[in-house]
Amino acid sequence: MQIAVTTAQEIPMTHIPPLAPYPADDHDHHNDLNNLGLTADLNMLTRPVMDRRRVLSLGLLGAGLLVGCRAASLAGAVPGTGTGTGAADCPAPIPSETAGPYPANGSGASGQSLNVLTRSGIVRRNLRKSLGSGNVAAGIPLTLTLALVNTGASCAALSGYAVYLWHCTADGQYSMYSADIVGEDYLRGVQASGADGTVTFTTVVPGCYAGRWPHIHFEVYPTLASATSASNKIQTSQLALPEATCREVYATPAYSASLGNLSRISLARDNVFSDGSTAQMATMSGSASAGYVATLTVGLAR
Repeated sequence: MQIAVTTAQEIPMTHIPPLAPYPADDHDHHNDLNNLGLTADLNMLTRPVMDRRRVLSLGLLGAGLLVGCRAASLAGAVPGTGTGTGAADCPAPIPSETAGPYPANGSGASGQSLNVLTRSGIVRRNLRKSLGSGNVAAGIPLTLTLALVNTGASCAALSGYAVYLWHCTADGQYSMYSADIVGEDYLRGVQASGADGTVTFTTVVPGCYAGRWPHIHFEVYPTLASATSASNKIQTSQLALPEATCREVYATPAYSASLGNLSRISLARDNVFSDGSTAQMATMSGSASAGYVATLTVGLAR
């Protein structure tokens, strides 16, 4: 499904400082050379980190079993989980997409060896607070649930997998890379899928910056213990946010630049979603005053 784009160039962001080391913010192109040949940063994978991940993995899975009744209820609300509406609603495998130049996953993207995945506390549900500074990202609250399903087995739930998720701020900047927030690491985090195959993050609705449709990045790993370097991932993709909801959000003061940026882009012209976004479009509900809830079923051929 992925189509290489060699002519589309993103428009430089004018409402925030340029994102080093890409002065023109050449962001998320399918043919991003920095996204090729991901290599492991194995020297950072110390035994304490791995041991901690194994313990956390068992703890989260155990918690998922203890709250099985609630998990089954949630799975029933997300199409294609195998316990909801059934295999008839089983989606196609989610397309592979670029991680873009700002993943902080140990891949060396943007010519930097940034790896938030080895930081203590990165396994978390709430992404709004920076692990180091304690600063909180501004924006309208968003609760996002991804349901991981096996498209090779009638969309049975995939438990014990891990999802690393990241996205831009309300004003279109990326923690750890953008000049204004290079010292922050909020809006990035990892969760392990429970018995129902779901992961849930508490974050904020991302803004819309020039040249890209509103989106959220994520990578899937086979285990929580392996979610320490991009070399271990089994899938990289992006989810898209629906236009109507984005317009509601972007009419609020915290997203002042996003509404204009959204009016100058479309799914058909986006360099990631232009080849189709059906399998990547999240379902959203809520309000700007109360916050939003979003869901997406992520099909993986396992």
